[in-house]
Amino acid sequence: MNSQNLTKNIKLGFLIAGIITLVLVCVAKFSWFAKKSPVSLVVRNSQPTAAIFVPKSSPAMVSLLVNPDGLQKIAPKGEFSQLKNRLLAKSNIDYSSDIKPWLGNEITLAATTIDIDRDPDNGLQTGYLMALASTTPEKSREFLELLFSQRAFSGTNLGIEHYKGVKVIYDHAEYAPDVNSQNPKSKIQNNLAGAVVNNFVLLANHPQVIKEAINNLQAPDLNLISSLEYQKATQQISKNAVAVTFLNLPEVGKWQGLELAESTYNSQILSFVFNSQGLLTESTFLTNSQIVPSSSPLSQPVGALQYIPESTAFAIAGTNLSKLDNSDVAKLWKQGTATIYGSSEDGTARLLQPLAKIQHNWNLNFSEDIFNWVTGEYALALLPNSENTTPHWLFISEKNPELTAGITHLNNIATRSGFNLSSLTLDQQKISAWTKITATSENNKSINVDTRFNGVHTTLDNYEIFSSDLKTLKTILSHKQKSLLENPQFQNSIATIPRPNQGYIYLDWENSQNLLKPQLPLLKLAEVLGRPLFDHLKSLTVSSYSSEPGTLKSGVFLQLH
Repeated sequence: MNSQNLTKNIKLGFLIAGIITLVLVCVAKFSWFAKKSPVSLVVRNSQPTAAIFVPKSSPAMVSLLVNPDGLQKIAPKGEFSQLKNRLLAKSNIDYSSDIKPWLGNEITLAATTIDIDRDPDNGLQTGYLMALASTTPEKSREFLELLFSQRAFSGTNLGIEHYKGVKVIYDHAEYAPDVNSQNPKSKIQNNLAGAVVNNFVLLANHPQVIKEAINNLQAPDLNLISSLEYQKATQQISKNAVAVTFLNLPEVGKWQGLELAESTYNSQILSFVFNSQGLLTESTFLTNSQIVPSSSPLSQPVGALQYIPESTAFAIAGTNLSKLDNSDVAKLWKQGTATIYGSSEDGTARLLQPLAKIQHNWNLNFSEDIFNWVTGEYALALLPNSENTTPHWLFISEKNPELTAGITHLNNIATRSGFNLSSLTLDQQKISAWTKITATSENNKSINVDTRFNGVHTTLDNYEIFSSDLKTLKTILSHKQKSLLENPQFQNSIATIPRPNQGYIYLDWENSQNLLKPQLPLLKLAEVLGRPLFDHLKSLTVSSYSSEPGTLKSGVFLQLH
């Protein structure tokens, strides 16, 4: 694939990503206003009916499964209304009079094909299909006639064709030479096509997409619903999901011009469910390969969190890191990072800069030097540092037979890196430290000794507490702060995550922005794409809780103001 086509595909991919984000933002806005309004939103069907029009090979499909007018009632002046107005600004279509009377409880958008005419020589053009559920087919036909008559009045040439008993209206396909290619063939240009089929209004960027949608309806073995992979995925749709997204991962890779590396997972389905606290996004990856979770399921929060202060900006907690490398989560991480960045190592270095920096500074390999001896509970936390943007860190490990050997190994690494092994007492507690001692003199009269701590650790109860500095460790020993387990915001977040699960990743958005944004560029991009959502975000909690063979199921809970 040449660079021009690759660039084009990536831009189209961002369009789909933007639409998925739009659904997420709309649902999040509803969940926020739902706490302040008696209006309720009923989810009548958690499976997209419009999948009957979508081919098995579709890279991506996203569906809103509620009437958007419900969102309008909740937030009449919100982002959804502004978006609706912008979309209709260049037409003479009025939502209230022309769309609202017939619009039902589903809006589905799918990328149906990577190349509409299946001829890469004249350039690749993705086929897009939008299906809007109709409660009154006659009124929706009137809407379609109005839509295209307005286009005709503006100077667009129209065509009408009856295809397999369905009236298809479309802009006349216009062709233009590809000025960047020596190939004399013409490129298909974007236009609009529409039809009313059964109880749906179909809109597409080319009449061929509409025709293939009709074929998929009339030959059921062609459509997405007949796919065994899709059938398996839809069994994982959350109850009361207001929006669903299905991704065919190998086809997504082709669509984006990427080779699916470390190919373990074949498809992904996401469900969006709201409650009074915020939005739960459940994601299930499916595979035909044998996968195992990194640890045994937990029915209670990890005990090591009792030593993590409630002011923590970012925390990870679970059990048994020794099995992480070959786990279901690790295989997903390797597949995603290797596909996008070329190698899992490069992806990790770019996406997890704070952890990569710790590895570099300590000459560590987390997997080989730490994970192997963490067989019990663990917790890792980053805490805001008022002095600079480099965070303080805490690592808690439950004591086990391998702990002593593990600490000895870390001592050897520290010694090779030029650090001294020191012992001291803090609040009557024996502390071990890795230090660098530097002697300085002023005017050859006095000699000062500067001690820099690169890490300290001590034993409390049945846990070993590691910290970046004495000040942070003193906070733990003095119990000056409540623990994260006692934080109401954290308690509310994990209450939404199903149990048993494999532990938690927790991000306090308000406390972490200044800390993580400089080190995690992905957060900046996410905030730009979902600005209205992030304006109301309090915290983000992630957990994995797979329970069926061949699935990796996880939840992301967005707690909102």
